[in-house]
Amino acid sequence: MTSDQAPALEATELTVQYPSTDKAALNRVSMIVPSGAFYAVLGPNGSGKSTLLRALLGMVPSVGGETRVSGRAVSDWKRRDLAREVGVVAQAESLAFPLTVRDLVGMGRYPYLKPLQSETSTDRAAVKRAMERCDVWELGHRFVSTLSGGELQRARVARALAQEPRVLVLDEPTASLDIRHEMEILELLRSSADGGMTIFLITHHLDHAARFADRVLLLDRGSVAAEGAPREVLRESTLQEVYQWPVSVDDDPDTGILRVTPQSGSYRSLGSASSNRVR
Repeated sequence: MTSDQAPALEATELTVQYPSTDKAALNRVSMIVPSGAFYAVLGPNGSGKSTLLRALLGMVPSVGGETRVSGRAVSDWKRRDLAREVGVVAQAESLAFPLTVRDLVGMGRYPYLKPLQSETSTDRAAVKRAMERCDVWELGHRFVSTLSGGELQRARVARALAQEPRVLVLDEPTASLDIRHEMEILELLRSSADGGMTIFLITHHLDHAARFADRVLLLDRGSVAAEGAPREVLRESTLQEVYQWPVSVDDDPDTGILRVTPQSGSYRSLGSASSNRVR
């Protein structure tokens, strides 16, 4: 990110509490996602990862703090303009009517079309590029209802890429994917970040964050446990305290890539956990 370029996504003291709950889902969370970065969000189940994504995009109201997209408060964005700026792959969705894969991916061009306007050659080219990048071009004629979970997920990523956004936000996009397509999607996201697109990825896979991300945010029960470069965040003491399970962190001897390995046994066997967390 250059000095004159606003962060792609930003939260300041963000607090979210759902109705009829006595505890905040997010408690004064602050983070800055530099433009063009691959930013991964980690944390146990219920730590607030998906809530953070929805709050950043104005999909759930906050009770404190603020969020900004490309330097503007999210509330100042018109929804069509925001859809051009940010592509989203949510954790799950339901489709109300039958669609082919080509139709689904083509929906990514809606922010660029006027009511009742047909696709232009520019739109068709964007859709084809996205489908080819996600290896679903040959599935274009298939109805979405006939796809496997992995095929559907790749089609949903293609739809977001067809928007040609500057920021791509994804919630567990490699769930249901086999190893090949999982790695192809992650390498696609990495290359997209290298090309200038901002990637905001929610994942449970610590190794994926270590391998692909520039920066990592680790959430614990709605609060920031650690934030920074992968090697600053993915430390044994920090991970063991947050996940309540023993892990080892080392470098793969063949690749030098940081590797996180769960260990056998119970967190309780570690004795008193260190309270030193990277802030």
